[in-house]
Amino acid sequence: MADGAPTSLDEPLIRLGRRRLQPTETVARTEATQQRDALLPFVVISSTYLLFTITDGALRMIVLLHAYRKSFTAMEVTLMFVLYELAGVGTNLAAGIAGARWGIRATLVTGLLLQIVTFGLLFGWEDGWSKSQAILYVTGVQLFGGVAKDLTKLGGKTVTKLVTPEEKETQLFKLVSLLTGWKNSLKGVGYFLGSWLIGISYGLALGAMMALVLLALPMAYFGLDPQLGVSPSPGRLRLSDVFDRSNPNLNWLSLARLFLFASRDFWFEVPLPFFLRSPPCAAIGRPCADDSDCGSGTACDAEAGACANLNPGGGCGGLGWSRTQVGALLALYIIMYGQFQAYTPQLVTGPLRQTPPNKRTEVLWGLVNCLPTLVMAVVAAASADAGTYSQPSHAGLPPHTSLLGGSLVGTIACFALVFAVNSSIHSYLVVLYAASDKVAASVGFYYMANACGRLLGTLGSGVLYTYVGDDLGLLAGTNAVQGLAACFAAATASSLLAALITLQIDDGDAALLCGPCCVLYGGAEAPASDQCSRLHSRAEADEAAAGRLSEEEVVRLSRQVSDDLE
Repeated sequence: MADGAPTSLDEPLIRLGRRRLQPTETVARTEATQQRDALLPFVVISSTYLLFTITDGALRMIVLLHAYRKSFTAMEVTLMFVLYELAGVGTNLAAGIAGARWGIRATLVTGLLLQIVTFGLLFGWEDGWSKSQAILYVTGVQLFGGVAKDLTKLGGKTVTKLVTPEEKETQLFKLVSLLTGWKNSLKGVGYFLGSWLIGISYGLALGAMMALVLLALPMAYFGLDPQLGVSPSPGRLRLSDVFDRSNPNLNWLSLARLFLFASRDFWFEVPLPFFLRSPPCAAIGRPCADDSDCGSGTACDAEAGACANLNPGGGCGGLGWSRTQVGALLALYIIMYGQFQAYTPQLVTGPLRQTPPNKRTEVLWGLVNCLPTLVMAVVAAASADAGTYSQPSHAGLPPHTSLLGGSLVGTIACFALVFAVNSSIHSYLVVLYAASDKVAASVGFYYMANACGRLLGTLGSGVLYTYVGDDLGLLAGTNAVQGLAACFAAATASSLLAALITLQIDDGDAALLCGPCCVLYGGAEAPASDQCSRLHSRAEADEAAAGRLSEEEVVRLSRQVSDDLE
């Protein structure tokens, strides 16, 4: 071989520009490549997950508003979602084992296919059916949607643990918060799209959502390694692994999660949109010749010669909003909640030196979570009698309507912020407590509890909203303000239970930092001032040394992965 001719060992150097890399450069390039390879599943799954969540949000609004138009009561609508929520309980049990056995790609693709089936079957909801027929059919169809959601969610939550080094807990907290935050924001977009599209056409709304799922499907199938998330010992995985009694922290956190999410669904998923759609009681009973003489949410009853509630099953005393307005407000809440959650480490727990958080952090925010719903319960209860008018009014909306409207907006904003902090801390703690070799099974059990909480809140809200309010007659229905007050009271009790249950967790950290303040629990050998000093020093060291992953860094790394794919 001639002198200077390249050997086989030199060929990679030629491809890199005919310059031999120094050892430090080689290590840096290797680490960068490994980092991009590790982030690739995160980018693919996140993209698929985010597209799916748009359709999931739209699905709920399409079913709910279509049912409201057909005069279904809140209780009847909640029955339509029973199998949707129950599917989450069973799916999270089975999906945890399935993901550990067959990988995240299998569960993700299956979830997307089932979502297509769900929208396809909803085309079969006939206008001529009786209420019983419609409830049975839609409830059965919703089963597929519930399975689809939780199969897809499992992949979205599990991948953050698999791509994040165990020693970088703060980085994991930021990564989880960013994914869950943007997921919820896009779910809010789905709420608005579903509400807006169904105002145009029921079929158009279903078809548009099917198209989004079809867009996500090839990314999940072709962009993921089939072995991603597979347990090293799948043959030994059993259903008992999901109910892991050797991990009490995860079990207590799961029970707290149940009541935390029930505190939201007691008032948000069904009562709030029903209340926003229901007309003020003062608008009912006015003399009329045709529908033009009646306000929003009412129509002229020819036999009575007076304005009647379009849906007496939804009650009266609300704001009488259109479908698009209802969807916009619910979407605003979810987007606010999602963005608050995405920036929780930077804006809340970070400045308070609560990143990474512990159980005491969650207890504190769990108690704060009680306040918005408690205030709203008091305001609604005080306004309930003002909503029952024996004489029709021609002077516009009654004063209590403006008070309730303003209070609702304030409650939604405050609850979105506080609930986002709680949810973000929960999302971090579950992946922290999960065993690395059984992360899919561990996360599956946790989200099974999440599904139980949604089921409890949804069913409870239907019962309270429908049956607590006084019956105001055939033209008006029940007093929706009383029902709404009961729902907020139940939400407050549920938040309190979640905070108390979290106290049972033993994470080895007995202190709570809150900015410059330090609260210690239990017997301490050293003086409290010395312990607090050490804790603050450790927090400062964590802030300086922990590998924090900012949103800008995630975007930069995502672009690098996109460049590699191209």
